[in-house]
Amino acid sequence: MKNYLPFIFFLLAVLGKANAQTSDDAKKTIGEFFIAFHNQDTTALKALAYTDINMQSISIDKEGRTVLHNTLYGEFLKSIASIPESTKFEERLTGYEVKSDNKMANVWTPYQFFINDKMSHCGVNNFQLISIDGTWKIFYIVDTRSTENCL
Repeated sequence: MKNYLPFIFFLLAVLGKANAQTSDDAKKTIGEFFIAFHNQDTTALKALAYTDINMQSISIDKEGRTVLHNTLYGEFLKSIASIPESTKFEERLTGYEVKSDNKMANVWTPYQFFINDKMSHCGVNNFQLISIDGTWKIFYIVDTRSTENCL
């Protein structure tokens, strides 16, 4: 067993470094998503997504019920492109939590959303990514939206 200990430690170090790189790359993809989002660059947003991306949002309706809304990615891209230049919008991420292996990653990003420097809402984004030929692509986004308890 003693003869195998150096090999086991080496293997654990290599696997840990590979997983850290995978996490960093997934986080970088989400960073690129938000750069494109803020620049209203729908071409870049489309390039970051897998062909069939699902989008959903969880919120509370006027009656206080939790509701799930579905959005087509194409509609999301059109809405981003249609924001007037006179409207300033910014989604400020307040953290990142990344879990990944070599094929799939989950990126959890709490956020605060501002329109013309006034907080509109807050919540959490949950991105699911797939690694295709070493490139992370977003295939699912779900977020929560709330106007209460936004710090």
